[in-house]
Amino acid sequence: METEAEFEVPTWSQIYAMLLSQAEKIRGSGFKPDVIVSLTRGGWIPARVLSDLLEIPDLAVVRVEFYLSVAETRNEPVLTQGVFAVVEDKKVLLVDDVADMGKSLQLAREHIRQKGATEVRIATVYRKPFSAITPDYYEKETRRWVVFPWDAKETLRKIVEKYRDKKAVKAEAAKLVKAGLPKQLVEAFLKETVEAENC
Repeated sequence: METEAEFEVPTWSQIYAMLLSQAEKIRGSGFKPDVIVSLTRGGWIPARVLSDLLEIPDLAVVRVEFYLSVAETRNEPVLTQGVFAVVEDKKVLLVDDVADMGKSLQLAREHIRQKGATEVRIATVYRKPFSAITPDYYEKETRRWVVFPWDAKETLRKIVEKYRDKKAVKAEAAKLVKAGLPKQLVEAFLKETVEAENC
């Protein structure tokens, strides 16, 4: 049993290079945000890097829950943590790792607007062609399921939970290795996940 998802596994270096490019695009567009808001959890690391590259120390978070498993979502995203930073009368850069369906970003953007932001622009590392929104800034478009360095173990855990069948899990793990996730890391994470499930 295979998922329809194919995987893309960018390295830390590739992501940093994409964020360097993105910072240049943001500066070049003339947009100077007052605060960067990360969509948790995927946007934390890109938002922190952009905070450094753009020299914008004000960093906040908003949490929206949408994904249940690899390529599986709820019917609609749910805002579970509003932005605590003051965004009223401020320009906001909303950051996530990927604009997949785009619904989480739409909900977060609307929430930030309701809090009084004068302008909200969206930056993501990746964009899916079927996303409901096109970020103002993004670096790469793909149809694949993107496995970032910060969510590799979580992806494997969700594969194990979803399939429960050793053969299907092995097939998905092989696809991850083929896409670029180090084999030793895949094996270690799988072993850890299976041992945890057997406890």
